[in-house]
Amino acid sequence: MKTTDTPPSGPTGTPSDADAAKVPAQRTGTVSKGSAAPAKSSEGRVLNVFSHGMLVLWAIMVVLPLFWAVMSSFKTDSDIFNTPWSLPSSLNFDSWGRAWSQAHMSEYFLNTILVVGGSLTGTLVLGSMAAYVLARFEFPGNRFIYFLFVGGMSFPIMLALVPLFYVMDNMGLLNTIHGLIAVYIAYSLPFTVFFLTSFFRTLPTSVAEASIIDGASHTRTFFQVMLPMAKPGLISVGIFNFLGQWNQYMLPTVLNTDPEKRVLAQGLVELAASQGYKGDYSGLFAGLVIAMLPVLAAYIIFQRQVVSGLTAGALK
Repeated sequence: MKTTDTPPSGPTGTPSDADAAKVPAQRTGTVSKGSAAPAKSSEGRVLNVFSHGMLVLWAIMVVLPLFWAVMSSFKTDSDIFNTPWSLPSSLNFDSWGRAWSQAHMSEYFLNTILVVGGSLTGTLVLGSMAAYVLARFEFPGNRFIYFLFVGGMSFPIMLALVPLFYVMDNMGLLNTIHGLIAVYIAYSLPFTVFFLTSFFRTLPTSVAEASIIDGASHTRTFFQVMLPMAKPGLISVGIFNFLGQWNQYMLPTVLNTDPEKRVLAQGLVELAASQGYKGDYSGLFAGLVIAMLPVLAAYIIFQRQVVSGLTAGALK
């Protein structure tokens, strides 16, 4: 039976003076501890307001130029110079038509879709296969191959432009769509393998072992079991590769000099040079928005998958 200690009493059965003096001291200590909470909460509110203010400022810095470019694409050239910050009085789609047809943005857009679509598919397939092997199987040279991919991330692409040009020329791949696709795949593989190797290591091994016990081959286990489980990571790295390949300018400028096979980044530079002398700034803004819309749409659609793929390794 649990007993509680009672304070010693004085001669009349009441608490002694010494014990009674301790009570105010204890109450005073309790009050002093509680008074620290408002100070901490006020400090947290100040930090919260500061962080939110910085986020709002950063959002304004990013969104305002995009909104101004879209708004200017619906204006005439005179409205752009006379009232650059006002909303367009009417939606003028003539600039979009000129950029799409006269500036050949439709051809550049189609070429970019072909190049980025083929390179993105090849990058995800080859990168996921290599990352799965490096993450799940132990063999001599495993770490060496992994660090070879990691080292490829730190290699400046400018140092490889001259030898890459001669290699592509000797192989007959200059000014070709499939040659540019192969270069994009090689350029994107190091980051893809690095990202997916860490992601495959977070997936449970019991599922793969169970499929092997059931008689599935390693190929079937990868494509039907492990690859669907790695969907968040594939979407995340796919978005990053899509952004990098869609906005790529240096590689196609060196390896793709055929005017009929230019990609969108080359077309925008050509449009800026030609329309700048003509003074057709509304057409230039329309071409810029045409090149920008697919990137914004891809990020808006897959933003949750990108965040979940980036945090999956940390949460597990």
